[in-house]
Amino acid sequence: MSRPRVAIIGAGFGGLCMAIRLERAGIRSYTVFEKADRLGGTWRDNSYPGAGCDIPSHLYSYSFERYGSWTRRYPEQPEILEYLEHCADKYDVRRKIRFGTEVRRAVFDGSRWQLTSGGRTEEFDVVVMGVGQLNRPRLPDIPGMSDFEGVSFHSARWDHGHDLTGRRVAVIGNGSSAAQLIPRVAEQAGHLYVFQRTPNWVIPKPDAAFGPRTRVAFRFVPGLQRAYREWIYRYAETTLYPALAQGWSTELLRKRALRHLHDQVPDPALRAKLTPDYPPGCKRVVIDSAFYPALTRPDVDVVTDKIVRVTPKGVETTEGLCEVDTIVYATGFKSTEFLAPMEITGRDGLTLEERWRGGAEAYLGISVPGFPNLFLLYGPNTNLGHNSIVFMIECQVRHIMACLPYLSDHGPIEVRPEVMEAWRRQLDASMARMVWGGGCQSWYKTAEGRVTNNWPGPTTLYRKLTARPPAPAYRPV
Repeated sequence: MSRPRVAIIGAGFGGLCMAIRLERAGIRSYTVFEKADRLGGTWRDNSYPGAGCDIPSHLYSYSFERYGSWTRRYPEQPEILEYLEHCADKYDVRRKIRFGTEVRRAVFDGSRWQLTSGGRTEEFDVVVMGVGQLNRPRLPDIPGMSDFEGVSFHSARWDHGHDLTGRRVAVIGNGSSAAQLIPRVAEQAGHLYVFQRTPNWVIPKPDAAFGPRTRVAFRFVPGLQRAYREWIYRYAETTLYPALAQGWSTELLRKRALRHLHDQVPDPALRAKLTPDYPPGCKRVVIDSAFYPALTRPDVDVVTDKIVRVTPKGVETTEGLCEVDTIVYATGFKSTEFLAPMEITGRDGLTLEERWRGGAEAYLGISVPGFPNLFLLYGPNTNLGHNSIVFMIECQVRHIMACLPYLSDHGPIEVRPEVMEAWRRQLDASMARMVWGGGCQSWYKTAEGRVTNNWPGPTTLYRKLTARPPAPAYRPV
């Protein structure tokens, strides 16, 4: 199998990274399946006003494609999408993407994978899942949602044809996406209701535009961009990660967030509503400097009363009806339902959904016993709360590339069950010291309280683990 046929599902950061690495290695027997009509993944889908990233631009990019054209310290959605388009064109992988093609089933037949998409079935030696964790919007379970007579939509499916000027708008949810869109919506709406179930810890976002001289320096001064990227990375590892591991910087993060709240929200009653009662990091920390000022506007109400139902005219709480003509559901994604709704069947006839009934898990977040030559990007327990997921994706792609010669020599391979068991024990031991194990609910956890999304260690450790030779962990089937 000197040139394996590789199927890559998804054309976001993960899928493009895999395609580019194959292309650079001279392996061109691959196909990228993308269900949408444009690449970009979550950065194509999330085009709501104010959409952007809370990781600095020069770190939220591939290490092999440092970009001198970033205009801001923190990138906004159009610029991230432009970067991905640039990478696809520079490395000539766009020609290998089948747009508008959704993979519905993948079945291992004993030697190869049979992929079904659009009524067509094809054979591949290797399947790489690059669909990520945040691609399927989650709507809340509120009675009466279908009865609403106004316009409603999820933040990841923004209705750009609906003018919010002068309208009475409800935003349900107050996580990272909500924090970005609320200031923009507040500027347009006649009145805005922000429905908050649980307040978030919020720290300032030290954003700034890069002037022409800075951009020229990043592009032409030798080593400058590399050094800046390394500084951002080291700061995240040495200062932000310890707070999530309940280490030395926990109190520093808490004080910084409380000072930010006190500085931006002068009203004690509103400040009380916005003060969390759980440790920082238990839920994803919001990094934003415009969110709190938007909530202090006279035409914005923060509603903490429990929602009872949605009526034809608005949102009813235990304290009465808030009449609105637009509802935005900023309620996140089905983050723990990895790879759904695809049906993935392994060599023993068991589906991945059946195997993951107790919660998704994979060795290194990449491989699952019983599913030969199937690899995941941004899989279970690889999400980060402090650093760049692009770093993690590159580690995963490097690991998969190291597996390809091994499977070429031995045929289909899968991770050994005893290796998976040891990995599970290691994860559990590491997870016990993380702040996520507390009593708060978040998208990191299943309904049963198991954390299936986050990586419970420093990224330096993950890089070391994924760089090991793969042969001892895998076996031929």
